[in-house]
Amino acid sequence: MTIIDVTREPQFEIGDGQAALFHALAEPTRLALLQHLSTGEHRVRDLVDHMHLAQSTVSKHLACLRDCGLVTARSEGRASWFSLTDLARLTDVLTAADVLLGAAGTSLSLQDHRDHDVGLDGEL
Repeated sequence: MTIIDVTREPQFEIGDGQAALFHALAEPTRLALLQHLSTGEHRVRDLVDHMHLAQSTVSKHLACLRDCGLVTARSEGRASWFSLTDLARLTDVLTAADVLLGAAGTSLSLQDHRDHDVGLDGEL
């Protein structure tokens, strides 16, 4: 029989900012946008063409990434140019995720994760 110590304090704090950041990183399209922005600054039009998505969809994802501080935007005439806020730290976060997954000994796929989250009635 294992006794669980319920008086022990949590070893880390969780804030709304962290939840928002991980929400932003949880969407494959946003990750693809971040990956493309790692090559340099791009206009929204360039991202639309590269991603083969509607301008409104790309703009929605960029707004989420901007709200989380992952990307910055600057205006030049009528064009908006987007770039990564801090490539080195973003790379560190993604590397840490790989290390954590490796330490757990798991090999995840997005499809496996989605299948696991679907309930018996097909709802998430």
